[in-house]
Amino acid sequence: MDISAGIQASLSGRYASALFDLASEAGTVSAVEADLDTLASALAESGELRDVTTNPELSRSAQGAAIAAVAAHLGLSALTKNFLGVLAQNRRLGHLGDMIRAFRSIAAAQRGEVTAEVASAHALSDAQLETLKAKLTAREGRTVKLNSTVDPDLLGGLVVTIGSKRIDGSIRTRLNSLAQSMKA
Repeated sequence: MDISAGIQASLSGRYASALFDLASEAGTVSAVEADLDTLASALAESGELRDVTTNPELSRSAQGAAIAAVAAHLGLSALTKNFLGVLAQNRRLGHLGDMIRAFRSIAAAQRGEVTAEVASAHALSDAQLETLKAKLTAREGRTVKLNSTVDPDLLGGLVVTIGSKRIDGSIRTRLNSLAQSMKA
């Protein structure tokens, strides 16, 4: 499988690549991806869980026991539990968020998908998201998965980021450009 050199070069990418390889061999890529999505949601919602993963004062065994309890509570697969145990033993739980993002990128690349980060001033309706997805899919020539966020600072419009490409159609940027051209 062809994984971008940027992902493989990072610490998080190496761990994510190893997990992806193990999941591929076991035929459980989608299950592990679902586990990581569940774990990412738990990390986003729980400050205590984030503290457990990043607190350097906790011993390896304490972090391992805590993350094992969380994994059991969330009903994660055996492979994901073992992966989290390895991270705890190697003092790498603080990089878990980056590893989850890298795993998602690897899995999406394997499926021929690309992820577009969409920031808008107001929440987009399902119909608007579907229209945007269809247009981006046609433009990119492969399936596009959208991650939508709301950023009121944009004032209006959208900012779409696909890999290293950025399409900025926000009112904030237009106003800044106008202000710069008026200064000249």
